[in-house]
Amino acid sequence: MKANSYHWRKLHSLLGVIPLGLFIIEHAITNYSAFESGAEGFNKSVKFLNDLPLVYFLEIFGIFLPLLFHGVYGLYMAYQSNMNAGRFSYGRNWAFVAQRVTGVITFIFIFWHLYETRFQVAVGNLTHEELGAHMHDIFTHPVSLILYVIGVLAAVFHFSNGLWAFLISWGITVGPRAQRISSRICMILFVIISVLFLLSIAAFTGDEFKEAAAAVTAAWNPIG
Repeated sequence: MKANSYHWRKLHSLLGVIPLGLFIIEHAITNYSAFESGAEGFNKSVKFLNDLPLVYFLEIFGIFLPLLFHGVYGLYMAYQSNMNAGRFSYGRNWAFVAQRVTGVITFIFIFWHLYETRFQVAVGNLTHEELGAHMHDIFTHPVSLILYVIGVLAAVFHFSNGLWAFLISWGITVGPRAQRISSRICMILFVIISVLFLLSIAAFTGDEFKEAAAAVTAAWNPIG
């Protein structure tokens, strides 16, 4: 791996933006439909995604395999990195450390989230129509809510800051001025995507999804 580290790092960087970065953006927009249109709008968004042609192919080769490689190789890079922010305490060095730390948090969080959602659907414990109610149940637990907020913010920062590094490493932003501008744009992107996710979390804790969760509970535990 060391002999070809340049190519592995290039692939790692590319997969972090395409397709995984696009997946984060799509996920934020889909979840935001819970805030914008309630349970019905969220269910429609989920149905639209699951009705896509070759959806399982897209999930495996567009999300799961890229995520596995990006996460495992990212952990290897974090292990090999020289965390020297305490020695050189300037902004970009702290961003470098934060990129590695949030990468570890994101890797753990995403697999936890996939286990609680996509895996449960795959084994038949949930239907796609019950996902909104399931998210309500998760967010009504304070510990789960806090962990989700941390995981979401870590994932969005990791993508946004990683996008800044991607633009440099691929020769798109070459000079200092271009890099300063791209840094501001990426941080604006971080704020926008974070707000979309946080609004969706707030929506999932609302009364409409509470009623949906109660209906699912009643269906699974009929009286008599």
